[in-house]
Order: sequence, then C-alpha cells, then structure tokens
Amino acid sequence: MNNILDIITARLNEKWIIGYDSLHFYQLIQNYIKQFTELKQSINNPRIILVNNNNENLEFLAAFLATIISDCHVFLCDRRWQEKEWQEVLSLSKPHLILGLNIDYNLEKYQNNWQLPKKNLIMIPTGGTSGNIRFAIHTWETLEASVQGFTDFFNLEKVNSLCLLPLHHVSGLMQFIRSFLSQGKLIIYPYTDLKKGIFPSLNLADYFISLVPTQLQFLLTTKPEFLQQFKTILLGGASPWNSLLMKAREYKINLSPTYGMTETASQIVTLKPEYFLKNNQSTGEILPHTHVCLTQERLIKIQAKSLYFGYYPNYEYQEYLITDDLGYFDQENYLYILGRNSQTIITGGENVFPKEVESIILETNLVEDIAIIGVADETWGEVVTAIYVPQDEKINLNLIKDTIRQKLSPVKQPKYWIQVQKLPRNQQGKLNYRMLQKIATSHLNRKNPLQSKQ
Repeated sequence: MNNILDIITARLNEKWIIGYDSLHFYQLIQNYIKQFTELKQSINNPRIILVNNNNENLEFLAAFLATIISDCHVFLCDRRWQEKEWQEVLSLSKPHLILGLNIDYNLEKYQNNWQLPKKNLIMIPTGGTSGNIRFAIHTWETLEASVQGFTDFFNLEKVNSLCLLPLHHVSGLMQFIRSFLSQGKLIIYPYTDLKKGIFPSLNLADYFISLVPTQLQFLLTTKPEFLQQFKTILLGGASPWNSLLMKAREYKINLSPTYGMTETASQIVTLKPEYFLKNNQSTGEILPHTHVCLTQERLIKIQAKSLYFGYYPNYEYQEYLITDDLGYFDQENYLYILGRNSQTIITGGENVFPKEVESIILETNLVEDIAIIGVADETWGEVVTAIYVPQDEKINLNLIKDTIRQKLSPVKQPKYWIQVQKLPRNQQGKLNYRMLQKIATSHLNRKNPLQSKQ
C-alpha cells in the first residue's frame, strides 16, 4: 500500500483536513504503523477493532490508514454500542487489539489463530433494518472502485467534502476516502454544533456534503441558506418523503438523491442536482463502476467493482447482490425505488407499499415522523398500521385521518394508529423494523389508549 504513504507524504505541506495539521497526521500514522508492526511479530495478520470517538477523528483516520498499510484486518466500530452489543462484536471478531475504547475487556477470552484469506480486510458495520450488527467485508480496492465511480460520474478531479456523518459508517468513511484519494479537502464538522446553531464560517461553494433525510429536514427548517451554498448535497440513508424533496426544490437546493448501501461501499445510483431541480422524481442514474438490472420479481440486482466480499467471517467473492428493494427503470434508464419487498404489506390480497403511505401522511405536515408496517391479522392476513410522532401533541388523530381520506384508497389507509414519542431509527435515519413490530404488538395487546382502530 505504498500509494497511501505516497499520497500522505505528498500532502505534508497542505492543510487538506481543515483544522488539523498534516504533519501531525503523518506522525500519527507512522506511530500506528510501528505499533501494528510490533504486534505482527507475534501475531500473523492481527485483527484490530477501531472505535470512532467523535473528539479523536484524526487518530481514528490515522489508525485506519495504518491498518491498511500494515496489512492488518480492521473492524470499524461505534462507541455508542452497549455491553450486549460489544459482547456480540467481540465474540464475532475475536480481536487482538482494541483502539479507542476505554472499557477494559479480557481480550484473551476471544482470541484465536483463525486466518482470513487476505492480508488486510476492512470490516464495515451494517445493521440493516433488523438492528443486528453485521460486518460487510471490503478491501482497499473496493473502496477505491467506489471513489473512481463517483469521480467519473460527476466528472471531477478533486472531491472536497464536509463530513457530518460518523467516520466508522460507510457514509462518513467514504467522504474521507474520496477527498483522500482525489487529493481534495475534508472538513469534519460535528452535527451537534449545527443543532446548536453553530455553523462553519467557510466558503463551501465547492464542497459536497452528505445528509440523511432527518438532517436535511432540520437544516431546511432552521437555516436553508447554509444548504444553498453547497455544490452538491448527497442524500442517502433512509428514503426521503415527497414534501421534503419539494421543499428542497423550493429553496433551489443542489440536492442529489442517492441509492447505495454498505455492501456496495456507498452510492451506486445518483440523481445529479440539475435533474433534481428540473423535477426528476427518480433516484437517479447508475454510476459507471456498477451494473444494475431487475429480477423477474422486480428486485434490484447489483454487480459492481465496489461490491463487498460477504459478511464476516464468511469471506467469499460476490458475483452479484440481489437486494430486498423493488424498483423499475423509466425509458431514459432512470431508476425508481418502490420500497423493500419484505416490507410490502399484503392485506386482503392487495399489495400496499409502506413508502407510498408514509409519504402521503408526511405531506399533511401533521406528523413529524411515521412508519407504516403490517401487523398479522386473522381476517386480512395483515393490517396496515401507522406508528407515528405528531407534529404537536394537540393534533387530533381524526384530523390526520380526514386529511388523507381522499388521497389514499381505503385499503392503504392505516387501520391501527399508534402514537409514540420517537421512532427507533439508527444514526443514518434507518428504521429498526424488529423494534417497530415489538412496539405494535405491545400496544395492541395492552389495548393502549394511544391505539385507535379506524
């Protein structure tokens, strides 16, 4: 991995990670290389857990690059995981070294001498919609392929990024790698500061920023002029709702909706801002490093140079990935996402797509957040159930029902409504559907007064 060191050395005199010293970054990398090299004298291809602490971003990135250079396996982990999650991760990864975690674990308990087939694999966490932690196996080459597809698609030589998202997650990690490999600039900025009304006083006209829908909603509401200065705003994570996209168009935001996942090392489908502003309603075009087609069931099938090598510890070349997502192409080859096949609700023999129902209800501006799920029913098979957070506690449920009555056919209108204070979403805005089912079952079994049947 000499090219990594070459890039770092060539940029010693540049202030490319804004707010950090490039020489200090180089020295940190060298220190970690020394530490990992010493570890390798007693252990072949050691497995290293790297924990992302928000106040130690430079150390995290330096250690990450050092694991690649030193031919070590690395597991990127979230500092917010709790005891039970850490026990599962440790049992799965069996690490030889943990960096960035203050809790004292007995590493001897988990170690073994099992060898992985490549010298340096990158394990990136993904929880999906189940909430269970899994690690998608990547290599430096798959991440490079993702960057190449991105720069080719946008016709860029350098990528400047403002990163609000966690660096251990593929969405944050790839922002760093794009700027690193293209020799662009990187700003790592805490989203908590934006929530407090503290915004960077920098010229961001030539920068990309990546957001999830809830972040976009917050910034459009509080400070749309902050968003208006960006060259491109990549939108990923959870599916956006129509009213949110309409509001972005009203403010002429250079929004670029994307479709991708940890398994593909971020986006493989993207809508360019100029087409978004022309009211193109699709998810976008296929990036150059990817081939996407549909199965007979309309499931999205992906082949990509950035495709993962399975889930740890089952390393295996993946010729393609058939997702759980339903979609279709229009005549101009733009891809439209309908939603997840496994989340399609079959009620009385009719198919209901939750994404459609959620969008209609969100457009009423009477709810702050909502999830539509199917709950088992002896008569209907499943019944459409809404778990929602109202915009205001004073909003009457009947008002919401009346507002959507003319916009959704009767079969698509929720039969059960369950009001909650907050939906179970992860840091990227994705819903935990297992937890949603537990919430629904608990409320319906107790006949909670917040439950209402239409």
